[in-house]
Amino acid sequence: MEKIQLDIVGLSYSQTQSGAYALVLAEADGRRRLPIIIGGFEAQAIAIELESMAPSRPLTHDLFKSFAQEFSIEITEVLIYNLVEGIFYAKIVCIHNGKTVEIDSRTSDAIALAVRFNCPIFTYEFILSSAGIILEDQGISEEMEDLNIEELTSIQNEPLESISLEELETKLNEAIANEDYESASRIRDEIDRRKSN
Repeated sequence: MEKIQLDIVGLSYSQTQSGAYALVLAEADGRRRLPIIIGGFEAQAIAIELESMAPSRPLTHDLFKSFAQEFSIEITEVLIYNLVEGIFYAKIVCIHNGKTVEIDSRTSDAIALAVRFNCPIFTYEFILSSAGIILEDQGISEEMEDLNIEELTSIQNEPLESISLEELETKLNEAIANEDYESASRIRDEIDRRKSN
């Protein structure tokens, strides 16, 4: 099956899911766009690298890059290979000691690594045909709300007092799932504070 190269062209707030972001990939030699809904932590990891920002401590994807480089593992490409019930499936293609290995990954994590390793992102025609959208010549900036990188990188500093208890519990589960334990700790403390009152 022939692979189609994709480029990252946008990152914006999701219009359909609260607290989520839309990562927009563009067909390198065409007009189709592939929007992928990702979580805030992953959006932050991608945005930080795209903006060449240096966090004070390594993020998980930075740690993975350092680990891979230390052990001479090269990431050659990321492949979004399937789409099932709205969920994209990806794999990271690596080379180590002359052997090619494919590692299953969440699409958002694979792309966060692709930007760090400066490697290409590919998909297949059937995925673009079913989930791709065609934008007219006015470009993506008119179609999507631009993302403020400062806001995205300060997700962890979001004030919790104005958020309902139900939303806090949802955010706690998301933070734990995303291994964002700093935010999870803050959210848990706020939940405990409210329940003790």
